[in-house]
Amino acid sequence: MATKDNYTKSLRFSVDTDTKLGKLALNFGYSKFQFFNQMVEYFHRTKKDPADINDELLKRTLSRNHDAYTSFIKTQEKVLLIPMHQSVERMIRNQEQIVKQFNGQVLSANKELLKQQQDQGQKFKDTESLMKLIYEQLQSRKKLKEQFLQLFDGYVKNRESIGAFKAREREELTEQFRKQITDL
Repeated sequence: MATKDNYTKSLRFSVDTDTKLGKLALNFGYSKFQFFNQMVEYFHRTKKDPADINDELLKRTLSRNHDAYTSFIKTQEKVLLIPMHQSVERMIRNQEQIVKQFNGQVLSANKELLKQQQDQGQKFKDTESLMKLIYEQLQSRKKLKEQFLQLFDGYVKNRESIGAFKAREREELTEQFRKQITDL
């Protein structure tokens, strides 16, 4: 701490200035003496002019820093952002081409699949028609066999009823039976 010998200098200022100094020191939690020493140290270190309220030095420093930041951002934009943007655009175009080709292939595959399904459906219809025709022919054949058996049974009964010695009647019966079979 400072001794009384270090306090050889005194400073005179108005009561109004003393009031302002007291309020400022109280706001920052210093004594008037400590606050005054801090002010002097601040202006000594920063080389600022206390009369310069607008703080031109600060403005120039901020302006230089702003220019430096702007230059840095422009450099980053040229080095990183623009190439990255171009790469992303190129990638998007490539993806669009891939999707377009993929969609084209899928569409053509779907058309081919649909055509095959339609062909298969037509084959099923044709097979069904053929099966109906075969069934009808089988039914017709079955009926034909039944009619033939009826004719044959009638022939056998008639032949047996004619007897053994009537050859001419047997011959007529055989011809009649052949004609009935031909009519089937």
